[in-house]
Amino acid sequence: MRLIETAIDIHASAARVWSILTDFSAYSAAWNPFITAAEGEARPGARLRIIIAPPGRRPMTFRPVVLVAVPEQELRWLGRLLLPRLFDGEHAFRLEQQTEACRLWHTERFSGVLLPLFGEGMLEATGRGFEAMNAALRTRAETA
Repeated sequence: MRLIETAIDIHASAARVWSILTDFSAYSAAWNPFITAAEGEARPGARLRIIIAPPGRRPMTFRPVVLVAVPEQELRWLGRLLLPRLFDGEHAFRLEQQTEACRLWHTERFSGVLLPLFGEGMLEATGRGFEAMNAALRTRAETA
């Protein structure tokens, strides 16, 4: 198993950050450099269509299933490559309202027998993509 975990403080309410995260129709490379397109509903059991563009890598399309969607608290989905336990990625956004900001925890837990084949380069690029998305989300939430 491998975990990518990032965090950022956003000077906006958890409600504001949640509304941006779940407005999939507004996802585009114009505001989100990592998840450049998203379709579906933020509700447990819903299947999404997600296009990610890790820095320096070609874009990839996934069809994850939403596991958790608790408004203003957590959005989590599970993506798989073909079959369970080959290469699974559990992507999560957790929000913590603090006194003057909302802390966003942006994580992904990778597992499966094919994980060693994907290499450190892909995981490092994904981590950089998370950081870029976090910064863009902060800008969007704090200025709009």
